[in-house]
Amino acid sequence: MRLPVVTYLSGLTCTWANVTEKGQFQGPAAKAGLIVVCPDTSPRGLDLPGEHEAYDFGSGAGFYVDATEPPWSAHYRMETYVADELAELVAANFPVDTDRQGIFGHSMGGHGALTLAFKRRGRYRSLSAFSPIVAPTQVPWGQKAFAGYLGADEARWAAHDACALAAGSGWRLPILVDQGTGDEFLDRELRPELFEAACHKAAIPLRLNRREGYDHSYYFIASFMADHIAHHAKWLMR
Repeated sequence: MRLPVVTYLSGLTCTWANVTEKGQFQGPAAKAGLIVVCPDTSPRGLDLPGEHEAYDFGSGAGFYVDATEPPWSAHYRMETYVADELAELVAANFPVDTDRQGIFGHSMGGHGALTLAFKRRGRYRSLSAFSPIVAPTQVPWGQKAFAGYLGADEARWAAHDACALAAGSGWRLPILVDQGTGDEFLDRELRPELFEAACHKAAIPLRLNRREGYDHSYYFIASFMADHIAHHAKWLMR
């Protein structure tokens, strides 16, 4: 029996362990019959110059793009890794149904989930995010990462920006987003209102839950993880 598979992308500073230890997805996913895949957030063990100097660039901060600037371009290819290499590895070794794939994530991982789904029409059948970075070309986290990984030409950055990609994505299935109103990064880095406007303009159905008082932590994620698993199960079990 082959089961639907959902990929969860973690945020800045995280490894695969954060969500597997704190996310509380295992019970709801097992009950729903979903396989959940949790990749790391960057390559490891390279020790490139400057790789470990900042929490928001380099180690733990791959931003799910394929870098084009040296020395990052030789190794930091997280988009290809998640969407192609890892997906093929999982399909070859686990009983997944590759026609029923979903993707979600948190913060930087929410950015990755939205952009990978928008850029790979037909690959993913369900999509959600916790506190995603929806407009990285317009906020400090994304601008720093994109300048380092993709170079100074800002025109190239739009291919990795969910707000910029929405109009041409062809996405028509409902997207679930949860955002805490007490999130310390809300106004400076996350800007959910920009994604809300982009989805409205592109006629993409979006359910944006603004959760009163919740922050950016895994306590927040664990509180609403079951809702996200149910969202993916609804669209992948059809």
